[in-house]
Amino acid sequence: MSTTPFFIHRIQKLHQRLETFKSETMLVTSLPQLQYLSGFTGSNGIGIVLRSGAILVTDYRYASQARDQAKGWDVVITTGDLIDELKKKKILRSGMRVAFDENTLVYSRFAKLRQNFPGVKFIPVGMVIEEIAAVKDDDEISKIRKATEISDKVFAEILSFLKPGVREADIAAEITYRQRRYGADGDAFDTIIASGVRSALPHGKASAKLLENGDLVTIDFGCTVSGYVSDITRTVIIGKAKPEAKKIYAIVLEAQQRAIDAVRAGVKARAVDGVARAIIQKKGYGKYFRHSLGHGIGLMVHEQPRLARQSRAILEPGNVVTVEPGIYIPGFGGVRIEDDVVVTGGYCTILTTSPKELFIL
Repeated sequence: MSTTPFFIHRIQKLHQRLETFKSETMLVTSLPQLQYLSGFTGSNGIGIVLRSGAILVTDYRYASQARDQAKGWDVVITTGDLIDELKKKKILRSGMRVAFDENTLVYSRFAKLRQNFPGVKFIPVGMVIEEIAAVKDDDEISKIRKATEISDKVFAEILSFLKPGVREADIAAEITYRQRRYGADGDAFDTIIASGVRSALPHGKASAKLLENGDLVTIDFGCTVSGYVSDITRTVIIGKAKPEAKKIYAIVLEAQQRAIDAVRAGVKARAVDGVARAIIQKKGYGKYFRHSLGHGIGLMVHEQPRLARQSRAILEPGNVVTVEPGIYIPGFGGVRIEDDVVVTGGYCTILTTSPKELFIL
């Protein structure tokens, strides 16, 4: 049995990586990773990638969907527990060396696997699938581009909605509605709307707080198109802007633009982080930049490679990453600006096109 041409190169790359661990079998329990390898989008499934083929085990709710989406895979349908079905069908056998991603396999499932298959050697291999998936093909980039186009369109529309007295949660609801209206499958993550002193919270989810004059408002949102996500952040000011708000906005914008200029194939991910961090540090706000510069996006909002001080990644053509420096001052507020970019050999391609000049509404 062989997989379809659409997925075969991904599985071939996986097998090449597994050779390092002297394994020919991979257990896939992460649903985004399973979708990447098979196309299956159901909410319950386990994949077994073998040298001779691939098997998808799911429940009866997804019988038709699995056979339609995971073409080329052997589909096993059960009315019971997926791991019990693996044992019943003798898919894993004594003496096998089975690789797994210890970052995505929950302990309760791992314990059950060891109990059901005492003769199987389970080998943690880290994020090998995510590392393969970090390099996107043209079809994947096209889907991410479509998602960014929708988010850009929505950002332009909601600017007129940002006024004193409007609830953060209502802005988030408008974003969700408008992204859906333009063809998104849904939000990529819970929308962040953080205004006033709450904008100093990097992940301040939309609350019941009302927008007020003078507020910095951080808007971080994205949508999903055919499983692939967008992730954009813009910060605006309501009413009269405080001098320090303008100052930190200009610093963050400079840091972001310089970092984007540094994104290209062959560059160390931590070096790109360092470009933005050095600018913010030089301006005296280094202690207020409290997260990494960015992360990969794809089927998940946070993927490889990470643009972080600790990252060992070297950027490759086809990586799609966010570039999102920020300054967050407790008791005052914060600014973050984020774009999605595709790594190329030369200057990167910026997918998000929303304006980045300071909007004072």
